[in-house]
Amino acid sequence: MKLAARAQAIEPFYVMEVAKQARALEARWALEAQASGCTAPRMIYLNIGEPDFTAPAAVQAAAAAAMAAGRTQYTAALGLPELRDAISGWYAQRFGVQVPASRIVITAGATAALQLACMAFVDAGQELLMPDPSYPCNRHILTSLGAHARLLPSSAAQRFQTDAAALQAAWQAHTAGVLLASPSNPTGTSLEPATLRAIHQLVHERQGVMMVDEIYLGLSHDDRFGQTALALGDDVVSINSFSKYFSMTGWRLGWLVVPEAAMPAVERLAQNHYICASTVSQYAALACFEPDTLAVYEQRRAEYKARRDYFVPALRELGFGVPVEPDGAFYVWADVSRLLERVGAHDSASFVQAVMERAQLVLTPSQDFSPLLSQQHTAQHFVRFSTASSMADLQEAIARLRRLLG
Repeated sequence: MKLAARAQAIEPFYVMEVAKQARALEARWALEAQASGCTAPRMIYLNIGEPDFTAPAAVQAAAAAAMAAGRTQYTAALGLPELRDAISGWYAQRFGVQVPASRIVITAGATAALQLACMAFVDAGQELLMPDPSYPCNRHILTSLGAHARLLPSSAAQRFQTDAAALQAAWQAHTAGVLLASPSNPTGTSLEPATLRAIHQLVHERQGVMMVDEIYLGLSHDDRFGQTALALGDDVVSINSFSKYFSMTGWRLGWLVVPEAAMPAVERLAQNHYICASTVSQYAALACFEPDTLAVYEQRRAEYKARRDYFVPALRELGFGVPVEPDGAFYVWADVSRLLERVGAHDSASFVQAVMERAQLVLTPSQDFSPLLSQQHTAQHFVRFSTASSMADLQEAIARLRRLLG
């Protein structure tokens, strides 16, 4: 049986591949420890962007209540009307932006939101422009649809983002638009407001689509950046999620905001591709917007900032370069070029392997996020840390790195 070409063209998600290697190492150490009567070392995972916080008690209780009441049947493809209303209210309360519920689509995670957006606005053979580094699954989704991502090199001076001048120079006849992320995975950096406005004007003039991944927007730590791109105009497409700020990763729930005129087409796509998002998850998510629950989320946001404020200076003291301090999310994009020789590594992948084996610490190499710059050897010395783990784990990680690099 022959696989389809699209399936063969998709590269592995190396974040998960590294995690698989780490689990295999842990299993081997456990067997060796059992045989010798010793205690196996504990691996610390700073590679996957998953909050260590789970859904708050009110959200879990709402899910249990929905199940007890038998609210487990399909919802409308666009999602529960009351959840769409709640999200609309959150935009008004949190950002002072009016986003009608009639523009909001509840999706099976942010991944499904991006798939819907790409199917609605990008034809086979077209391209979306996006910065390098960026989240790898974005370009793989385009590949699976017969389109492709055109990566534009970025630098620390650009906050590892892109700008209107670079996009204008790269724009071609088959360019459908741009896909940005603010705050970004893997860098945790956001677009300057003036840059975002200039990009919006350019895309509007070119009659393209401007998609913005805002799944970490709730975890902004700087008011200058913590504003939704939806304030720029009704033609902005925003992808969002309950996974990060709302601590609901495994619930697989997200949303998409599109122009009003696109809603009928997006609804048809949703009906045919996944029918609806999880009904129980949707009822649970209603509790996210209760005042007491939002207060919990804000406390957690403050904790993420405290973790960043501890971890970034600690990394710099050890010799890691952090050229741009993250202003949101829970990632640190760190340069390890000065540390490679100390662990016998020659690039970020071998550095990650050495740290995993010798310090029982799991990181992510740059190859997932920055294929263009990795080919040019510019980004081969970067790794991504996730600071979504507890402060205790972050402190232990720094202690292990200090012993290793000593």
